[in-house]
Amino acid sequence: MMILAFPDYLSQAQRLAYRLNAPLAVVMVHHFPDSESFIQLPPSLPEHVIVCRSLNQPNDKLIELLLCATTARELGVNRLTLVTPYLSYMRQDFANQPGVAVSQRIIGQLLADLFDDVLTVDPHLHRISSLAQAIPIKNAISLSAADAIGCFLKQQLDVAVLLGPDSESEQWVASIADKIGFDYCIAHKVRQGDKDITMTLPDYDFFSKPIVIIDDMASTGRTLGKAAALLQAVGAKDIYAIVTHALFCGDAEAHIRHAGIKTLWSTDSIDHSTSCIQLDALLADAIKAII
Repeated sequence: MMILAFPDYLSQAQRLAYRLNAPLAVVMVHHFPDSESFIQLPPSLPEHVIVCRSLNQPNDKLIELLLCATTARELGVNRLTLVTPYLSYMRQDFANQPGVAVSQRIIGQLLADLFDDVLTVDPHLHRISSLAQAIPIKNAISLSAADAIGCFLKQQLDVAVLLGPDSESEQWVASIADKIGFDYCIAHKVRQGDKDITMTLPDYDFFSKPIVIIDDMASTGRTLGKAAALLQAVGAKDIYAIVTHALFCGDAEAHIRHAGIKTLWSTDSIDHSTSCIQLDALLADAIKAII
């Protein structure tokens, strides 16, 4: 078995390789002036290769995964496992208007055609019950960062109220609160556009209490920003935020911090200055369970 890491996920792949006691090689990636990708793999590969790369900023990365996986098969790899802690294109899971591409199904089938196993963390699944419905293979494995986040929060704070910004976040927030014994509640959010949302807080006394806003991802930062502003208005004490996937597009991080969030934390599914919760133990255990 070998870990094959893309450069943008190298430090995380190195920790995973250490836990699995597996050799690691790096995929050589070069971009030509017209943005075409050049990919080079080691000339000799074992029968089982674990490809590691998160799929934030996904369009180039998906093409490079296609080149990587196809070349690995040509080199004789029998089993290809994809470790992609952040899995893109999961939001559009139905055609809400005629002609809309159902990207979840299309990209899911692409990954199923390329890989024997796909492991991801807290994917954006809301109208399906399992990852295998999006990626139709036996080992389509959706992991939760709840334990890792809960352990981290318990080390940072003695007590806090956990706030989920919308109903979609409740599964993570409730699980984390149950594991560490913190109280939790869920806000109500309506999204009109990428940066246009309305939100109402639940009926709860937030005054003078430390609050941790928890979500699966932060893209534009408007959800976290709106929640923080509302919490400040009702007198919350210190406001923290923690996300599994730190996408932070454009001015997202600046917007969140300007909204009054004291500290911002994320997992290392994506490299970012806030990435302080490591997922290699979670991923290693999941890999050991299927090999």
